Amino acid sequence: MRRIGIMGGTFNPVHTGHLMLAEWARSEVGLEEVWLLPAGMPYMKPPGQLLPGSERLYMTKLAAAGNRGLRCLDIEVCRTGDTYSYETLEQLNLDHPDCRFYFIVGADCLFTMENWRHPERLFAGCTVIAASRGDIPMDRLEEKRVDLERRYGGEIVLLPFLNLSISSTMIRERVRTGLSVRYMVPDKVLEYMEEKGFYREKEQ
Repeated sequence: MRRIGIMGGTFNPVHTGHLMLAEWARSEVGLEEVWLLPAGMPYMKPPGQLLPGSERLYMTKLAAAGNRGLRCLDIEVCRTGDTYSYETLEQLNLDHPDCRFYFIVGADCLFTMENWRHPERLFAGCTVIAASRGDIPMDRLEEKRVDLERRYGGEIVLLPFLNLSISSTMIRERVRTGLSVRYMVPDKVLEYMEEKGFYREKEQ
């Protein structure tokens, strides 16, 4: 079985923190590749705050270019209606029966996943990698890991990660106010953002 990491998100825009986490997880957990999946219409975020899926997908492809360990998939961008992680995992398992999937999330997600749509189906379709930046005590994460595995029968790997403060929200705000975001996003992504004028005037 091929060991494949799955990393979703709005990627609005994709930034170096996303890429560092993908590469970190690939190396530390021994994954063959990490597939980046920009969200289409995430039901927990107002659509007015998002660039069109096609634009976020294109920027993510620019970011992944040149790294053979990264791929960018359009499965969620192409799906109509709200985007649910369990549906994505079920579709990936159906389309790629030779793969074992590892769903990469921030460790804080462990405390909200039980409120996601059909968490039992999500845990059935993957191993969850929860990346911890040290802001949540490890004993608390371990307690939550045991609780979720007991309730849903899944498998969770706790992955210590760097404490990075880069976020898409920060990048959008800095662009809006005319501040530099160089090195926060890959050069080609920055060039495309500047060419298109993304995030300059108002939150999108």
